[in-house]
Amino acid sequence: MGPNPVWQAEALTDLMPLEPGLRILDMGCGTALSSIFLAKEFGVEVWATDLWVKPDENLRRAAEAHVEDQVHPIYAEAHALPFAEDFFDALISIGAYHYFGTDDLYLGYYSRFVKRGGQIGIVQPGLAEEHETLPPPHLEPYWKWDFCAWHSPAWWQRHWEKTGLVTVEVADRLPDGWRDWLQWNEACGHDSGTPGREEAQMLRADGGRTLGLSRVIARRNSQALRGA
Repeated sequence: MGPNPVWQAEALTDLMPLEPGLRILDMGCGTALSSIFLAKEFGVEVWATDLWVKPDENLRRAAEAHVEDQVHPIYAEAHALPFAEDFFDALISIGAYHYFGTDDLYLGYYSRFVKRGGQIGIVQPGLAEEHETLPPPHLEPYWKWDFCAWHSPAWWQRHWEKTGLVTVEVADRLPDGWRDWLQWNEACGHDSGTPGREEAQMLRADGGRTLGLSRVIARRNSQALRGA
């Protein structure tokens, strides 16, 4: 359901270390591959939350990986999360946050579920820099309207820090992220018998000039701010 979620989770946890026993929200987890990876690799407890994939499917995958006691599948919409405030030690989202998090007010809702001082991390498709007009001419044949939710690391840093709720510690592009994205598309295309997938063609045409994977890590500020 997007560029390889395990590769993205690895890239995120390179700079966002996790310790056994921590409670993690994996928001928009899709088929829970990132949740299973985090549980097996770091010994954390993960609430694998998604709207598009049913919990029984993700529980089956967790059981097959022998982490059903650590991975808790949740079926929920991003604006109606069934968790207590300050419950999680860290919030993670792989390839999904741009579907709901571009709203100026969303971080105020989302950040309340992590403890003060806890981290929030995302990795997802993004741009090298913002453009006055989209799409860039060389990407026009491939562009879809919802790609407007892809943003640069600098955009995400401003978007989060303007709230005063978090301090961004990392905002960058994954080195060769576009190549990982392309490799994933080619592998999926080969498995499905359609190696010339349009997204892969788009990535080849771009060659990393515009598209890649954005990584952003922030920490929830300890000072409580007044809000609606």
